[in-house]
Amino acid sequence: MKKNLIIIAGPTAVGKTAFAIELAQHYGCPVISADSRQFYKEMNIGTAKPTVVEMQDVPHYFINHISIQDVYNVGQYERDAIQLIETLFKEHEQLIVVGGSGLYINAIMNGVDEFEEIPTYIREELIKDFEEKGLVYLQEQLKLRDDAYYQQVDLNNPQRLMRALEVCIHTNKPFSQFRTNLKKERSFDVFPILINMNREALYAKINHRVDVMMQQGLMDEVKKLYSFKHLNALNTVGYKELFDVIDEKTSLEEAVNLIKQNTRRYAKRQLTWFNHQGDFESFEPTDLEKLKAYLDIVFQYS
Repeated sequence: MKKNLIIIAGPTAVGKTAFAIELAQHYGCPVISADSRQFYKEMNIGTAKPTVVEMQDVPHYFINHISIQDVYNVGQYERDAIQLIETLFKEHEQLIVVGGSGLYINAIMNGVDEFEEIPTYIREELIKDFEEKGLVYLQEQLKLRDDAYYQQVDLNNPQRLMRALEVCIHTNKPFSQFRTNLKKERSFDVFPILINMNREALYAKINHRVDVMMQQGLMDEVKKLYSFKHLNALNTVGYKELFDVIDEKTSLEEAVNLIKQNTRRYAKRQLTWFNHQGDFESFEPTDLEKLKAYLDIVFQYS
């Protein structure tokens, strides 16, 4: 029988970490991170990593495993994660992947073609364009940049359009030049779960989390990383706004408010990404027992 890989995805601050840890304790298995900023050992407070106690209770992988100065892309992550998953399945019937980075979760679920690391701002701008200008805009942009792929792709799937466009923009070449068009077969079954809550409650949690991060010393962490601010890893909400405080481009109060605003926008973009995947079953953070019952049933018949 195939082993079971549970994906716990969702927007920032929704409570994925605590939810995944409780689920991992239920199944007696480790947790694999798919949060691309938690990979970096120098970035701690601003990435909301699991606590030392949480990681002692449940083994975690892909937390603090690289430096902000390392070159590490989604293709490398896919290879490393799948190798680890295959190894861990020798001892476990279930494993849990948790994170909010859609591209990295998709790499585990479906595999990726080999591309350079796409700068975060390109992907975020495309999601913003989709939200503000709609699907037709993405379709028109893809037709201009890569008519061959435009003729093949599902034009009603914004994730496919955005993925192609970000490669076109970054490489200045048609996406179709890079495609193998092969969904990779996995030796395990995948059960994608989206953790979400009503927007007002989520935004309140985001605002509170930012306040807590500031109390925990986020500004001091950013000061220590200032000399590395040019690195892509640090072009991240919570860090780039505070770099502007150091550069005297804005006040601390304005920066904190901007972190909250940008984090809320990021959460919205994450939800746009996951909601258009179509593969995820939705649960709320309080639905742990409900999810256990659901998984027990699908495991039984998978």
